[in-house]
Amino acid sequence: MNASFRLGIVGGAGWLGGAIAGAALSAGVVRAEDVALSFRSVKPDRFPGSFWTDDNQLLADRSDIIMLSVRPQDWPSLKLDAKGKLVISVMAGIRIAKIGEKHCTRRVVRTLPNAAAEVAKSYTPWIASSDATEVDRIAVRAIFDACGVQDEVGSERDIDYLTGLTGSGPAFPAFLAEAMMRDAVAFGLSPEVARRAVNTVLTGTGRLLEINDASPADTVAAFLGYRGTTAAAIETMREAGFDEAVAKGLAAAFLKSIAMGKA
Repeated sequence: MNASFRLGIVGGAGWLGGAIAGAALSAGVVRAEDVALSFRSVKPDRFPGSFWTDDNQLLADRSDIIMLSVRPQDWPSLKLDAKGKLVISVMAGIRIAKIGEKHCTRRVVRTLPNAAAEVAKSYTPWIASSDATEVDRIAVRAIFDACGVQDEVGSERDIDYLTGLTGSGPAFPAFLAEAMMRDAVAFGLSPEVARRAVNTVLTGTGRLLEINDASPADTVAAFLGYRGTTAAAIETMREAGFDEAVAKGLAAAFLKSIAMGKA
């Protein structure tokens, strides 16, 4: 679909801003001539036909929708008057009320895409302020459908939780893969064989879950039912505190997201 809005991405030269721009352009959500992106020092050679600038206010003035794709710690120094336009934040932790107050608008959407936006496989939860319109919501759905899968959630608390759960992108599967690979190498496999084995297990699993829309719990239960080597491994991991460690990690991420919003 070709949308009838002009999209400005503050931080468009960065990895996430560029990934979202690329996904939206590839899906035809927005035309190149309707995209403006800002950079800090060196103008990137990307997205032919789009407008690049190092002036964030100029970007905002020529855009209908302004996306903030900067690091949360850099946001306090960002000077930009949105003049009542829709502002979409992809920053972790920063609250809707603070964004609206700082950028002079009551139309704010807070989102949390992840690294898989680069390959149009991100999960993006989002929530809109009460003044955001249905047209605003349609635009948000279009942009983040282009990046993968999106859900409008019920509260900013949900976003804070999902910042840890899905905002991690590949980090948690990679964390598990790293532990598996270390064990394989310690057993005596070559690092190259261990890496290929572990990476293929994870990518194959993701593809199966996507195609079959399978429940992870059902998948685990099926393997436990076989009472074979996988069941022995899962039961031992659980006895060692695997479930509790995951819960504690997600709780820590949730608290960190809240703390970032208060800073």
